[in-house]
Amino acid sequence: MNTTTLCFIGLGSNLEQPRKQLDSALMALRSAPEITQLTASSYFTTAAIGPGQQPDYQNAVARFTTTLKALQLLDFLQKIETQQGRVRQLRWGARTLDLDLLLYGEETLNCERLTVPHPRIYERRFVLEPLSEIAPQLRFPDGSNVAQRLAKLL
Repeated sequence: MNTTTLCFIGLGSNLEQPRKQLDSALMALRSAPEITQLTASSYFTTAAIGPGQQPDYQNAVARFTTTLKALQLLDFLQKIETQQGRVRQLRWGARTLDLDLLLYGEETLNCERLTVPHPRIYERRFVLEPLSEIAPQLRFPDGSNVAQRLAKLL
């Protein structure tokens, strides 16, 4: 029997109908047999952080369980991004879709391709606000909770 892991991902888009990009990404996640019990936050409109003038982002967070290992999940998320036209050119540049693995169970991972918890999760209001909507009691591996981390940014 495969064990399941509770995961949280951040979703963001600011190109090519961002709300539809997020809708499509969530549909792709829901259709994967290895992903169950998916819940998504509301969509939050946030100003772009990055180079040049960029349109505002639509951001959300999704919670789900999966039988995929962390790097398998990362590969799947990147496949969805590519299918939706993501081109990796400029760091923090505008994009059709960004799917970030925020938390993979209670694991702490740090390898060439993946760091979990996401290294900037505590700095990003556009992650913490949707997280507080769908998982207000969530505790991070360092023992802090979503409300404490969000309060530091407000």
